[in-house]
Amino acid sequence: MRILGVDPGLNATGYGVIDADAGTLRVVTAGVVRPPARHALGQRLRMLYDVLAGVIAAEQPALTILEAIYTHHEYLTTATLMGHARGVVCLASAQHGLPIVEYFPTHVKKAVTGHGGASKDQVARMVGTWLQTDTSTLAADTTDALALAVAHAQLNRDALPEAGGRRAPRRRTARKLQEITVG
Repeated sequence: MRILGVDPGLNATGYGVIDADAGTLRVVTAGVVRPPARHALGQRLRMLYDVLAGVIAAEQPALTILEAIYTHHEYLTTATLMGHARGVVCLASAQHGLPIVEYFPTHVKKAVTGHGGASKDQVARMVGTWLQTDTSTLAADTTDALALAVAHAQLNRDALPEAGGRRAPRRRTARKLQEITVG
């Protein structure tokens, strides 16, 4: 199954596409979209849409995974701005017929690391372990997007083709992942 994970934000939106088959996880592509802050809101959202629609068209994922919206009352403006980016992700997914699945951050952390209170660094390291790749040079938005995709694969591993509920094998050498930055 091909899974698209997206960590939406107006300043930076991370995305990652993975293949989850036969008990293994593999990165297909990953990157971050950084629309220039000097552009008008509509232009920034259009750039985000164009990149994500292009990724969806090129990679043909089966579904999109998003982090469920949550916010503290002190950060309502941030949540509103993130909501614009989330809407673009939902639109691009819907226009390509992709179902959208949402997970709360604690569920993602627990699925990836085994601990719902894991730090961003712990999550990034475990994403690298699951995907057998070096994530040390990737932007946090990219590793967060990959974590969403990995979490979905882990939470649904019994439903994946030939997965049999097994954990991904670990290799001693990590693959190099080319991050694509747009913007």
